Amino acid sequence: MATNTSMLHVRVDAELKAQSSEILASMGLTMSDAVSMLLRRVVAEQAFPLDLKVPNAATRAAMIEARALMAERCARLGEKPIK
Repeated sequence: MATNTSMLHVRVDAELKAQSSEILASMGLTMSDAVSMLLRRVVAEQAFPLDLKVPNAATRAAMIEARALMAERCARLGEKPIK
């Protein structure tokens, strides 16, 4: 399933970006992942959600497994993996 993506440019404080990138990386997420998750929840809930936490070890392992499965699927179908 190929997706049609669009570039989103956001201005944030450099220190805020660095700190948030580090925290997101500890959760196994990129900045793009976090923004996409936020926007999907806004649409689904018709509200602004702010209840994200650092996942525990089991959740991180599941996230890694899910990414590996998606990468395998994309490779099999000749699609570009979502990052």
